[in-house]
Amino acid sequence: MSRGEEESNTPDDTAIAPGAPSPFVPLHFVRLPIRESLTQARSFFDEMNQRRTTRQFSSEPVPRELIELAVRTAGTAPSGAHQQPWTFVAVSDTALKCRIREAAEEEERANYAGRMPPDWLNAVAALGTDQNKPHLTDAPWVVVVFRHLFGLEADGSKRTYYYTQESVGIAVGLFISAIHHMGLVTLTHTPSPMGFLATLLERPENEKAFLLMPVGYPASNARVPDLQRRALEEISVWK
Repeated sequence: MSRGEEESNTPDDTAIAPGAPSPFVPLHFVRLPIRESLTQARSFFDEMNQRRTTRQFSSEPVPRELIELAVRTAGTAPSGAHQQPWTFVAVSDTALKCRIREAAEEEERANYAGRMPPDWLNAVAALGTDQNKPHLTDAPWVVVVFRHLFGLEADGSKRTYYYTQESVGIAVGLFISAIHHMGLVTLTHTPSPMGFLATLLERPENEKAFLLMPVGYPASNARVPDLQRRALEEISVWK
């Protein structure tokens, strides 16, 4: 995607009709001195380097406003043709979370009983995962992200969307960063297949479940695998 394909400077809450020219506004940009840029960059890296995926959640309530701000942050992501092909469904209802957990565990039991290939089971064995998903009912929030496969016009006709997989992936990354930055934890969970989520959450035909994320505070006894991230020289090439 070129920058021109990704996004415009249109305000976040302004929809552009297909084929209509996009209005342009001055770019708001404040250039920082290099020293300040380095300070902020090091601080952000240090903060994000403490982020860990957590499977053990406290049931302590989390204010809705925090989840709203995380979703708003996700909504600032660039997207193909600025089509913003995502819906974040935030679930706090206890009964609905139970139904999500029951359906997810049913699929996972089939996965662990033979539907998943041995290589995948070996890859996740060190993480201690299994078909039991208590985080889906322990966490105060479960946020399910749906990817728009295409647009739906008011008359029911379909509109082609572009780069939806990439766009939603970027938005999820911003959501995860926002959650960590506000002092909460989350887990990316992709029960497979995920068709039950669209049914339970009553989503339209153009939306497909991308992943779900329990969000909250970690349990007081939460533990995580002692993993190491790959070093800079292992994940970068400089020319």
